[in-house]
Amino acid sequence: MTRGRFIALEGGEGAGKSTQARLLAEALRRQGHEVLLTREPGGTPGAEAIRSLLLHPPGEGWKVEAEALLFAAARADHVARAIRPALEAGHWVICDRFLDSSRAYQGGGGGMADADLLALHRIGSGALLPDLALLLEAPEEAVAARIARRDGDELDAIGGRDAGYHQHVAQAFRRFAEDEPARFVRIDASGTPEATHEAIMRALAPLLGHER
Repeated sequence: MTRGRFIALEGGEGAGKSTQARLLAEALRRQGHEVLLTREPGGTPGAEAIRSLLLHPPGEGWKVEAEALLFAAARADHVARAIRPALEAGHWVICDRFLDSSRAYQGGGGGMADADLLALHRIGSGALLPDLALLLEAPEEAVAARIARRDGDELDAIGGRDAGYHQHVAQAFRRFAEDEPARFVRIDASGTPEATHEAIMRALAPLLGHER
């Protein structure tokens, strides 16, 4: 059986990843593909439990090292129980965030060494990487408006961090895309959801057997 394809949607808060993951999964299903639409942290009962701890932490919250370990633990369960079985069954996996979010948030934003985050991923998830990471990018003002519409006055422990933190996250994502162009495609997500979806489908054309 042919191994399935693994696509991760990456980017900062309010870039539209969840919407685009859903639209992509729907488009692939219309083409006849079996699709697992999932997210991080989450995707399995165990990983969803850890998600709650991460986004709504008890007490004073997590230090960056503990946060990174929790993300790695959630990802290990997600990979073992959901992502790898789907890929081995020949399905497409569309994931809202994956490893590069840990590298950008706990690394770029939190200051952890990239080598340490990659080591955690190697230990927990066998160093699995997506076939393609789609980096959704939009201007700060557009992102702020989307977050306000989406969350109102309620932000989780990570999304609610200050602007400087999120600027470091965005810079890290850009650096990854520049350093690893074979693994990333940068997507302009400043327009309508439909325009962004069209750009994503063009980016996926080589994996679907079509011309870009």
